[in-house]
Amino acid sequence: MTNKSSYIIVGMSGGVDSSVAAYLLKEAGHHVEGVFMKNWEGDDTDTYCAAASDIADAQAVCDLLGINLHTVNFADQYWERVFTHFLETYRNGYTPNPDILCNKEIKFRAFLDYAKNRGADFIATGHYARTQRQNDNIHLLKSIDQQKDQSYFLSALTQAQLEHSLFPVGELSKQTVRATAKKIGLKNHAKKDSTGICFIGERKFKIFLNDYLPAKSGDIETVDGEKIGRHDGVMFYTIGQRQGLSLGGQKGKAEAPWYVVKKEMARNVLVVAQGNDHPALYTHHLIVKSIHWIHQTPCFPLHTKAKTRYRQPDQACEISLRTDGLYEVVFTEAQRAITPGQSIVFYEGDICLGGGVIIN
Repeated sequence: MTNKSSYIIVGMSGGVDSSVAAYLLKEAGHHVEGVFMKNWEGDDTDTYCAAASDIADAQAVCDLLGINLHTVNFADQYWERVFTHFLETYRNGYTPNPDILCNKEIKFRAFLDYAKNRGADFIATGHYARTQRQNDNIHLLKSIDQQKDQSYFLSALTQAQLEHSLFPVGELSKQTVRATAKKIGLKNHAKKDSTGICFIGERKFKIFLNDYLPAKSGDIETVDGEKIGRHDGVMFYTIGQRQGLSLGGQKGKAEAPWYVVKKEMARNVLVVAQGNDHPALYTHHLIVKSIHWIHQTPCFPLHTKAKTRYRQPDQACEISLRTDGLYEVVFTEAQRAITPGQSIVFYEGDICLGGGVIIN
């Protein structure tokens, strides 16, 4: 964190992490204010988003800490910069990760612009990550608590965004954060971590997505081309998915579970294979587009490590730049259920190098 006294606005979600972040900054002698971001309209009810409950929790924290809380609405920016992309990705048969784009476009763009306009020196959030300045550049690092590290979701941030961003809880374990919250009397010290789509919350996903992208049912086929069932809409499924296929008790077939291994959008067919370790679920390589490098573009081929999903252990790989501008990533060990539309994020030790979107 910054050493001199600064004006810092903290993104307050009502959760324990952002609450402790605000507390730590105030204790360090900074002028701290909070902002609650409301970024979803329409069917925003207590059943799904619980915005009213969250803002009440955020206000209670700010009252206890003696800091002001502002409420801002970025719903238009969220719809234009994040949600339309989210829908288009599903429409094309991919499975997106909206949290990475949400961080880039809302939490560290719209929010940062708002804070700068108020004269703030920095914004801060409750993300579990760290930054480290090296000469004129800033590195994004994994958090001290490797089980809670969220650098994966911050991999699209730029130098300019990191320059004005602080992650106070990145130096702490989750256990310490909760203990600190309890010690200072925060009522949300045991509050459950939020899940679900960024800013939209937890909901029955098929029903929600079908409101925006009407589904078209089709055939489920085996890798050998045999039709064995029907799907509700290819977009509802993801590579490696086991639940919700309704393929139990296939006549003349073993009882091993079925898994999605491919989505053929042109034919509207879901391809499945039987068994958790079926070869069709594994591959050594993938293709990535538009890799964002946080620090600087490296020389290729690059030998490093990567994650193809959050909380996956780092996997050794080689990155090559193709003549068409895409990147090919080859892993030392075969990877299971690589999912087009998801993000791959690269690491060198604790340093997050950046990431891109898997297309194949």
